[in-house]
Amino acid sequence: MTHARAVVGLRALAALVALVTLAACTSEPQGTNTDPEQVDSTEIPELGACRLLTPEDVEQPANATRTVDCSEKHTAQTFAIGELPEQFDDVEYDDAKVGEYAYRTCSQKFAKFLGADESLVLRTIVSWAWFRPSETAWDNGARWYRCDIVGGNGSSESYRPLPETAEGLLAGRPDDRWLVCATGETVAEGEKVPCAQEHDWRAATTIKLGEPDDPYPGDDVVASRTKSFCATSIKAWLNYPARFEFAYTHFHKAEWEAGNRRSVCWAKTSE
Repeated sequence: MTHARAVVGLRALAALVALVTLAACTSEPQGTNTDPEQVDSTEIPELGACRLLTPEDVEQPANATRTVDCSEKHTAQTFAIGELPEQFDDVEYDDAKVGEYAYRTCSQKFAKFLGADESLVLRTIVSWAWFRPSETAWDNGARWYRCDIVGGNGSSESYRPLPETAEGLLAGRPDDRWLVCATGETVAEGEKVPCAQEHDWRAATTIKLGEPDDPYPGDDVVASRTKSFCATSIKAWLNYPARFEFAYTHFHKAEWEAGNRRSVCWAKTSE
């Protein structure tokens, strides 16, 4: 007998989507332990730089937290930087199209940096955040973006320290320290934890629901396809037991328009 438990959203991706359209009312705050030279800098940030970022820092559109040596404790590393295309030269600071561009760019480079495919990116405990210049720097012509990998996701109260470099973190057979599991009676209400810790659920597989240019098929279709696939996929992943439990995370139109085309399948397991 199969018991399906529907999960309506994964906070990790939801947080990233929220960051896409995050609007700024002020250039401050810009993170803890601020470096004054970074606050209103028009220069493109340093690639590979490490920082001790917190979830509160990631909520801000700009960040000027001091860098630290990557051999020291850090929770973030800059994996992509660049100038925004000319089409953004005259747009407002909080224009949603800037966020959409950053989402596409950072998400693609994030997967490449980690050595992961689309499925694995949705099943990792780490995530990414992007930052733009301060409002003052923007008004002075700065048009750059910065993408940072962080040691946690949208539900994390604090971030885990990263290795000296996170490049290739998920290549080959990833360590359970970096894969996402959950504790609790349900995935929706449970805490997301690294799979190296005790857990009740594991994000085991994903389903691809469409191609980049496909229109959103609607909530009902997404949920139905996800449930059907996950029931079959998780049963096989668990080696066809007589009884098993699974859950699934499907996303909605906002996440689809931000570029996500996958749902996540969870297995009830302590392994």
